[in-house]
Amino acid sequence: MSVLEDLLQQVRACRLCEEHLPLGPRPVLHAGATARLLIVGQAPGTKVHASGIPWDDQSGKRLRQWLGLEPGAFYDASQIAIVPMGFCYPGKGKSGDLPPRPECAQHWHRQLLGLLPDIQLTLLVGKYAQDHFLGSAARPTLTETVASWHAYLPQYMPLPHPSPRNQFWLRRNPWFEADAVPTLQHLVQQLVSKT
Repeated sequence: MSVLEDLLQQVRACRLCEEHLPLGPRPVLHAGATARLLIVGQAPGTKVHASGIPWDDQSGKRLRQWLGLEPGAFYDASQIAIVPMGFCYPGKGKSGDLPPRPECAQHWHRQLLGLLPDIQLTLLVGKYAQDHFLGSAARPTLTETVASWHAYLPQYMPLPHPSPRNQFWLRRNPWFEADAVPTLQHLVQQLVSKT
């Protein structure tokens, strides 16, 4: 077993914040040591918690459309690593799911990302990932950060969350799908084999 596989087993057995999780722990992520694209989202929703498959919901369907990838390529851990800010479903808040639990990134991210040496582009999906990875370089709002996507390349590309709840944001910001998505698809095609 590789060092990464061993670490992934440890993550999947994690119980650090079990007392705070309404559905119990079920860490959802995947990664392979040769992955060249990293996707960092927020935390699993209830559908992903139930299936144990990252982005196995309507948000994932839209994300795959933005990337121009079929599920086979998207779920190929040798090409794409999926390491969210929170690995377990955090529970329901007043206007959607609660924020990702902070324990995951604090305890596991440095170890995991240190074992992904071939990552060439990291997609930062949503404000939690953007604030964490970009730090002071993140703009005050998600819209401003995503609108400045050119500034973060080639290392990062910030994206809005592809949730159906964000339909209003997408209608108000048509430049994203008109300008950013074609560039995103081009970058992904350079990194990910569709075969």
